[in-house]
Order: sequence, then structure tokens, then C-alpha cells
Amino acid sequence: MLRYAILTNDLQRDLVDKNPQRKANVAAMTPSFVHFLDQLRELGVVVIHLQLIYDEGDKKLELHDGRIPVLRGTPGAELLPEFVHPSDVVMEKKKDSGFFETKLHEYLAEHRIDTVIITGMQAQVCIQTTAADAHFRGYNVVVPSDGVVSTRDEDRLRALEWLASYCAVVTPMAEVVERIRGGVGFDFSVQALP
Repeated sequence: MLRYAILTNDLQRDLVDKNPQRKANVAAMTPSFVHFLDQLRELGVVVIHLQLIYDEGDKKLELHDGRIPVLRGTPGAELLPEFVHPSDVVMEKKKDSGFFETKLHEYLAEHRIDTVIITGMQAQVCIQTTAADAHFRGYNVVVPSDGVVSTRDEDRLRALEWLASYCAVVTPMAEVVERIRGGVGFDFSVQALP
């Protein structure tokens, strides 16, 4: 039987508010995404929020309007409260992938989780890198097509196409819930890139 965890990426004020389109895309996703998270929690799926945290000494920071975003201890680094439940796990990361220099792999292995559901933003950056790193470590990967956002929809669609052709099952949130609830699982035989 598969054991699942859902990973959210970068749902933090500084990152969501970076530009009006990104903010609008997250706002449009919020009601259905909150419902999705609640349904998965009810099914016993652990929710892990990957929280990007920058330290001032990092040489590869992306400045937002001349300032460092998501600095440790600042309000902009906090997760959006509508997505967080007290039972959730929060795990800091310093780079795009949730596996890079974090304890995510150890946590998943300790809890015998073999399948990760990767959500949040941006599809062409953090979702892709986290999914690829999960795949490299032997995890099954699911990406809900309507549970990820990008500033530009063409970036999101291109990322979903790549994920489906390389390392992930890409399917809507409703089907993810239905399959987990019904114990049906997923077909993880992903076709190789041409």
C-alpha cells in the first residue's frame, strides 16, 4: 500500500506578492487548494510545507525590488496561514528543491513514505526541481495540475508537460483525492522523453 505525503512549495507572502499576476494566480487557486489539503489531511496524508528561507550571507539571492525576500524572522518569510494546519510539518529549504541540503529525505524515509504529491509554486522552478530530486531518490511523484501555479500560465503548462513526460503523474486535485480515498493508486510508468 502506498504511503503519501503532500509537499507545498513557497506559499509565503514575499514570494506570492512578488508581482500582481503571481498573487492573482495563487488567490484563484486558494479555495480549491485549501479544500484539497483538508481532504488529504482527513485521509491521513501528512502535509509538509517547504519554506524558502534566505540568510543574508547567501551569494545567490534573488532580490525583490532591491531587497532580500524571505529573510529568516521576517513577516514576508511566513507561510500563508490559510494553507497551514497545526498538524502540518514545516521544513526550511535554502534553494529551489525541497531535497537540497534539507532533512526531507530523512523525514520521508523515517515515516516510510514512498509517494510525494508536489504542489505550490513556481511550476517551472521549485516544482520541477523537487519532483526530479524525488524521482532520483526513488519516490513516486504526483503533481496535481491545478495545484501548482506560475506567474505565466505558459510556464506552468510547459513544466507540467515536462513532468508528465519524465518523472511524475500529472492529474487534477480531485482525481488525486479520489484515487487515494479509493485505494486505487496511480500508474507510475512514466514515458521517457523522446
